[in-house]
Amino acid sequence: MKPSNALCLLSSTASAFVLPHTTPNCTSFATSVALGSFNATFLNATYYSADALNVSAVFNSVSFCEVYASISYGTGNDSLVFALWLPETLQYEGRFMAVGNGGMAGTIDYTNMLTQLNSGIGFCVAGGNAGHLASANNDGEGVYIPYLHDRAQITAWYHDAISLFTPAAKALAATYYGKAARYAYYDGCSTGGAQGFALAQYHPELFAGIVARSPGGWYSHLALSFLWNAQHTNKSSTNLTQAILNFTTAAVLDACDTLDGVQDRLIEDPLRCDFDIGSLACSESYGSALSNDTVNDTVECLTADQIEATKAIYAGPSRSDNGSNLYPGFSFGSEIEWLLQEGVLAEALSVPILQNLVYNNLSYDSNDFDWASDVADVDIKAGTLIDEISPDLSAFRDQGGKMLITQGWADPLNAATWTIDRLEQFQDIFGGDVSEFFNLFMVPGGGHCGAASYYPGVPATYHTVSKLVQWVERGEKPDELLSSNPPDGSTTTRKLCAWPATARYVSGDVDDWNSYICE
Repeated sequence: MKPSNALCLLSSTASAFVLPHTTPNCTSFATSVALGSFNATFLNATYYSADALNVSAVFNSVSFCEVYASISYGTGNDSLVFALWLPETLQYEGRFMAVGNGGMAGTIDYTNMLTQLNSGIGFCVAGGNAGHLASANNDGEGVYIPYLHDRAQITAWYHDAISLFTPAAKALAATYYGKAARYAYYDGCSTGGAQGFALAQYHPELFAGIVARSPGGWYSHLALSFLWNAQHTNKSSTNLTQAILNFTTAAVLDACDTLDGVQDRLIEDPLRCDFDIGSLACSESYGSALSNDTVNDTVECLTADQIEATKAIYAGPSRSDNGSNLYPGFSFGSEIEWLLQEGVLAEALSVPILQNLVYNNLSYDSNDFDWASDVADVDIKAGTLIDEISPDLSAFRDQGGKMLITQGWADPLNAATWTIDRLEQFQDIFGGDVSEFFNLFMVPGGGHCGAASYYPGVPATYHTVSKLVQWVERGEKPDELLSSNPPDGSTTTRKLCAWPATARYVSGDVDDWNSYICE
C-alpha cells in the first residue's frame, strides 16, 4: 500500500462536504472579521498561490490565504500570535487542524503546518507561538528567561497555548468558508505531543482527534532525567563517548536483534531483550587504560565506571532517600543516541528551569540539587504548571475523542517507556482496554519526532493523521500504521502495531510492511 493510497480511503467521506459559497478575497475578508469576542486582534493577511511559499525547501501544493492574529491572555499584557492557513474552496474538505510547538516554543511550527496543508486531506491549518517569543529563550546556564517568570506564559506554554487560539481560528475559518468545520484535529510532537495530552486533559471539547508524537510529558521530571544523566556522565571516567555508545548498542543488537525472527539490526520490542551490560566489562588483566581508544573509535570493553554510568541511564532518576523512581530510564538499543543526554539537554532545559522557575536564582548550581528534598521543590514550583499527568481522560473519551500516540524506542530525548506507563495508567483507571479512544504505536529504531540519527534505514514518516481521520469519521480503529521514507533514501516500509502488539515477520521481503502481521 503506497502512502498516497491512505488518503484515497477518505475520499468518499470528503465528497459529501459541500461549501455554501466560494471563498472570498483574502485581504478584504481578513480586515472585515470581528475578533473582539475572542480577545483577538487581526494583524495581516497574505495570499499565496501554489508553490509560492518555501518552508525548509518544501513548497505549498495548494493556494491559500494566510491570516495572522494575536490573542490577549492572562492579565491582558501577554499575547499569543497565531497563523491560519485557509486553502481555496476546492482543496478544503471541512477539516480544521491545529499544530503544536517544540522545545521551549516561542515560534510557529510552519513545517508541520505545511505538512498538514499538503497532506491532501483537506485541512485548513492553524499554529501559534505558545504565547511568548523564542528570541527570549536564551538557553544556557545563568541566563534570565522572561517567560519562566510569568505564570500565564508558563501555563500557556504547555497547558493552554492551543486552546487560546483555536476558538478564534475556528471562527475565522467558519466565516471564510461560510460553514463551520465538521471535525477538528490536532497534531504535535515533543512539547507538542505533551500539549496534545494537555488538550485531552484540560480542554477535552476542542478536538475530535489528537495525534501526540514523542510526547515530552511529565516535563518537570523529564527535565530531572536530563540532569540525572548529565551528572552520571560528567567525569572523565564516566563519560560515554560516541564510540562507547556505538560499541554498546552493537553488543545489545548482537544479543537481541533476532528475537522477532528477522536480522535487521533493530529490536522490535526492547522489553523482551535480556541483556547484561556487565558482560561488556573489561577484564582486570586487560587493563582499562588499553581497552578503549576512543580517539580512533576503538572500544573493546567497558570500564567499571562506564558500566555504572550506563546502568544509571537505563534505570532513570531516583530519589536518594528511598530509591523511588522519578522518571523512566532508557531502553536497550537506544544507547547509540544518548550523547545529548550527557550535558547538552541539561544545560539547555534542566538548568534554566531550575534557575528561573524553581529557585528564581540565576546563580543556582544544579550540581547542588538534592535528589531527595529538592524533588518536592520541582513538583510544587514547576510540576503544577507544566505537567499533564492525570490518568483520568473521561471527559475526552465521553465526548468521543480519539488519541493516537507514536514513540520511538531510540528517542534521544524522551525515555520511550513513559508512553507505555501512561497507557497502563489509563487502563488501570478505566478498568481495562482503552483502545476505543487511546492507541499507542512504538517505533523500533525510531527517534524523536521521526528519524534517529544512527538508524537511517528506519522509515521515519508515520502515517498517523490519515488513520486518525478514518478513526474519528468512520469508526475504523487503527490496529496498525504504515511507516515509510527512511532517511537513507531506500524504499523500506515497516508496520507499526498498536501496543502491546508488535510486528512479526510472516513471509516475503523483510523490508516491506506487508510481510508482517501485528500480534
